[in-house]
Amino acid sequence: MRLDRLKRRDFMALFASAIVAPPLAARDQGERARRVAFLHPYPENDPEVLSRVIAFRQGLEALGWTENHNILVDHRYSGGDFGQIQAYATELVRSTPDLLVGSGTPITVALKQATDTIPVVFNLVNDPVGQGLVTSLARPGGNMTGFSFIDFPLIGKWLEMLKQIAPGIKRVTLLFNPRSTPFYPAFLHELGGAPGLLGVELSASPVRDNEETENVIAAFATGPTGGLIAAPDAFINNQRRLIMALSERHRIPAIFGFRQFVTEGALISYGPDTAEIVRRSASYVDRILNGEKPDNLPVQAPTKFELAINLKTAKTLGLDVPVNLLAVADSVIE
Repeated sequence: MRLDRLKRRDFMALFASAIVAPPLAARDQGERARRVAFLHPYPENDPEVLSRVIAFRQGLEALGWTENHNILVDHRYSGGDFGQIQAYATELVRSTPDLLVGSGTPITVALKQATDTIPVVFNLVNDPVGQGLVTSLARPGGNMTGFSFIDFPLIGKWLEMLKQIAPGIKRVTLLFNPRSTPFYPAFLHELGGAPGLLGVELSASPVRDNEETENVIAAFATGPTGGLIAAPDAFINNQRRLIMALSERHRIPAIFGFRQFVTEGALISYGPDTAEIVRRSASYVDRILNGEKPDNLPVQAPTKFELAINLKTAKTLGLDVPVNLLAVADSVIE
């Protein structure tokens, strides 16, 4: 179910049912109910996280798991705050659920540090082998497995699509937080090897807080014909509205990795369907709760990708979106 197809009344009903739930210890767990804890990188009222909560529930229900009947799911929303991530990871591990679910690299790292015994199913994680989360994709080893997010060759496509929608750009910078995107050297390597790099000067723009984000984008805007690639990490994603506003103010075309952001006003996005990945992760929750071991379940890559374009934002930036790009877009916001 796509959020942009929901009526407001239905959306709010789903929102309330998805996030309003008492802690595990306060619920009537019953003998048959299994206990799962899910740690998120967004605040609880964020539309992106809501779509994931709904998708996870739908994935469980398709496999015979009904919340508050035979499974209890305790959601925690960190808002991307690193201290809060660590605190929630510790709290959830101490609550001894049957299984933990985590979205994104920083959360999965925190869960790995917090337990090596409780099974963990991660989703939307970049480079799980390179980050030391699993031994290999085929044989994860240990107590973790799950579903990855960005395959590094995809990163070159961001630059190519940014060049397509804004062919006049001569400079492109990658905006990222080094703490939540420790794999940024691989991003830069892939961008540097992209076919569309010809004639484009590539730079890196690390940021760690709102003030630094504002200063970096403002400084970048002083040069001519610039474009921005927003790395898909928890920090950048939680700052997306600020980044969108700054990009529009300084007339900098920017590309993101999440379709939801285009719905909110971003120019263009290309990346895996996040809700679909979270929905698929429910299959591993099912298999592990039914007795399989995480180390026997291979890490799976995304299977569905989406290109979204916001024509209103393009017009604001003075861009004419090429017909061939519109033809292949999965979603066009007018």
